Amino acid sequence: MARCHDLHCSQVGILQWLQLNLRLTSSWMEQFGREERCRLQAAVTRTLYGLMGRLKRILLWVLGVYITIPFIVKLCPSIQAKLVFLNFVRLPYFIDLKRPQDHGLNHTFNFYLQPETGVNIGVWHTVPDQMWKEAQGKDREWYDSTFKSPYPVMLYLHGNAGTRGGDHRVQLYKVLSLLGYHVVTFDYRGWGDSDGSPSERGMTSDALFLYQWVKERVGSKPLNVWGHSLGTGVATNLVRHLCDRGTPPNSLVLESPFTNIREEAKSHPFSMVYRYLPGFEWFFLDTISANDIRFASDENVDHISCPLLILHAEDDSVVPFNLGKKLYNIASQSKSLSGHKLQFIPFPVSLAYKHKFIYRSPELPHILSDFLGTTHPHA
Repeated sequence: MARCHDLHCSQVGILQWLQLNLRLTSSWMEQFGREERCRLQAAVTRTLYGLMGRLKRILLWVLGVYITIPFIVKLCPSIQAKLVFLNFVRLPYFIDLKRPQDHGLNHTFNFYLQPETGVNIGVWHTVPDQMWKEAQGKDREWYDSTFKSPYPVMLYLHGNAGTRGGDHRVQLYKVLSLLGYHVVTFDYRGWGDSDGSPSERGMTSDALFLYQWVKERVGSKPLNVWGHSLGTGVATNLVRHLCDRGTPPNSLVLESPFTNIREEAKSHPFSMVYRYLPGFEWFFLDTISANDIRFASDENVDHISCPLLILHAEDDSVVPFNLGKKLYNIASQSKSLSGHKLQFIPFPVSLAYKHKFIYRSPELPHILSDFLGTTHPHA
C-alpha cells in the first residue's frame, strides 16, 4: 500500500509539473504571438505609408504634367499644328511608296509632281480595273494617255496621319477602280515622301495643283473630288475655290466630315482629358487658329455649287456623327447648293464601319451609282 501511495504521489507530481509547463509554454507563446503581431503590424504600416508616399509622388507628377502640357502647347503653337496634321505618324511603317504593287495595286503608277519650286509631292494613279491587264509593265506616258479613256476620274484627298499607302485608303482605291474610276491620290507636302512642311494653305494649294493637272488631261470627262476626315476640309477648300471661279467639279464626296477644325478638335477623343479644363479654348483651340488652321467646311458649303454627297458612320469616334449631320443641315440651307443634288447617307452602328471602313459597305457602289447618275460595271 505504501508503494502504491508513493506511485500515486509521483504521478500527481508529474501531472502538476506538466500542467505548470503547459501554462508557462502557453503564456510564453501568447507573449511571443503578441510581439510577432506587433512587429507584423508595424511592418504593414510602414509598407502602407511607403506605398502611399510613392502614390502621392506619382499623382503629383501626373498632375504636374497635366497642368504643364496646356502651357507648353500655348507657348509652342507648332506642337498643336503637329497634333492636327499628325504627318509624322507614318503608318504602315517600312512601306515603299514607290512600289504600290506591294499593296495589290499592280495597275497603279507612282510618280512625282512639283506644285512649286523646291517642293515635290508623291502621286499614285490607279487606272480602272477594266484596264488592269493592259497596265502591266507600262510607263508613265501610257498611264497619262489613259486619261483619254471614257472612264471618270476621282481625285482622292486623304486625312491626317499615315500616307497615300494607308490600308483603308488602298482598299477604297480598289473599290473605286472596280467601279470603273481612275483614282488619283497624293501625299500633301510634309506627308509620306513629299517634300516640305504641312499647313492648311499648302495642302489646299497641292490639291488645287493636282486637280488642274488632272483636268488638263481629262478635258470634259467627269472629274470628281473625294475627301476623307481632315481631307474633307481640304476638299471643301478646293471645291469652294473652283466654284468661286466658275469651274466646279462634277461632284464632291465627303466621307466622315466635320464642320470646322475647332469643333472637331473639341470633340476629338484626344481632347477628352482637357475638355472641361477652365481655359480649354484659349489653351488649345485658339492655338489652332494661331497656326492659321481653320478647315471651315461649314463656311465653304455656302460657296459650293456642285452635287454634294456626305457619308458618315454613326459609330465614328474620331469625327463624331453629329458633326457630319450638322454639316449636312448647314449645306441644306446653302443658296449656292440650291438646285444641286445633296444627299446624306448614315451607316448604322451595327455595321461597325467606324471612322475609316465605309469602303466595306456592299451598298457603296449603288449609293455612288444613284448619286452620280452613272452605271458602274460592278455595281
